[in-house]
Amino acid sequence: MTPDTGAQTLDYVLARGVIDIIPKGSLTEALESGKKLRLKLGLDPSKPDLHIGHAVLLRKLRALQEMGHQVVLIVGDWTAQIGDPSGQSVMRPMLTVDEVKANAETYMRQFFHVVDKEKTEVRWQSEWFDDFKLDEVVRLAGRFTVAQMLQREDFRQRFDAKQPLGIHELLYPLLQAYDSVAIDADVEFGGTDQLFNMLVGRELQQAMGKEPQIVFTMNLLVGTDGSQKMSKSVGNTIDLEDPPDEQYGKVMSIPDEALMSYLELATDLPDEEITYIGKQLDEKKINPMDVKKRLARDIVRQFHGDKAAENAEAEFGRVFQQREVATEMAQDVSWGRLPFMDATLLVGISASDFVTNAKQNGVSIKMASLISQELGLSMAEARRLIEQGGVEVDGEQTKSRAPKVKIGSTIRIGKHRFLKIVDAP
Repeated sequence: MTPDTGAQTLDYVLARGVIDIIPKGSLTEALESGKKLRLKLGLDPSKPDLHIGHAVLLRKLRALQEMGHQVVLIVGDWTAQIGDPSGQSVMRPMLTVDEVKANAETYMRQFFHVVDKEKTEVRWQSEWFDDFKLDEVVRLAGRFTVAQMLQREDFRQRFDAKQPLGIHELLYPLLQAYDSVAIDADVEFGGTDQLFNMLVGRELQQAMGKEPQIVFTMNLLVGTDGSQKMSKSVGNTIDLEDPPDEQYGKVMSIPDEALMSYLELATDLPDEEITYIGKQLDEKKINPMDVKKRLARDIVRQFHGDKAAENAEAEFGRVFQQREVATEMAQDVSWGRLPFMDATLLVGISASDFVTNAKQNGVSIKMASLISQELGLSMAEARRLIEQGGVEVDGEQTKSRAPKVKIGSTIRIGKHRFLKIVDAP
């Protein structure tokens, strides 16, 4: 299902979720000139799945497609082998050609859930980099200095901290920049974490006698944890091809403080309506749960259709209601019976203070021991349940062998067994 971007105005497209356009005013002038612009987006198939964080940019491109401009998708089959170092504090392992190609198969299918395939030019980096010779690589590298590369914050931080920084990683911005030269990009799109790389592309185009591209950056969508950017490596994504029920449930799990960002970046609700919702939330005149339900319906509708969105909402309501009933029927486990982790946690704090804090804020327990003790399962069975994702603590799946619990916590084991932590010796 391809999301409907509707008849969006130019002012809306150039403002909603946009952080910067460099040089300022240039894109408005270019769009109003009547020229059919070449809009570059490069995405590395380093992971097989796209998520709604990627869709923030894709939906913007779709809107510009509808205005008559040419989207050029760069499949980064070379840069994906290096791994995008943006925002990374450690050197990433290089992928094989086969791994990249396997990821690209699903990646391409998902890309066109949002962007119009018939109006997209697809280019693979291997079209030009497969024929690159060593002298061309050296000449490309010779156009920039190490000092320029160390202007990138993540590079500089790792260099200053004497952490590993591979020479191949320094090539990543140069290869991405050369893509802009190879396809004559007029505008390059990316998240704020791509700003340095895109500015390198602008500089390289100019150095090679071409018109420098306009740089278009958008805000990054936070993941379901509400703190870090949405990323497969962090495990906080809502994927484009997640089943409707899973998409809906993941949206319902986001923290309340992330709601406004999701409404702005992941929907096409009018700005005035979003402002109104924000005001209602601030004044506590509306329940955040109701806003999340609306957001969840909208996101599922975008990728699965109206009927799937209705069914997902009904299913969430049924499961949530069942969970409430099941929680009320849960088997009580007294605080004093919990198999706590290492008792060295008590060092430097009185026993009474430790217990008070732990009961309110949580303390790590030996989950397999608790399951075995309370439900009569073997330790091997208990560990297998945990590893297979069959355990939840307070509605959140956990594969940790030592999750935190507190007074009032509910633990689901399998589908129908519940334990509730109560304040008793």
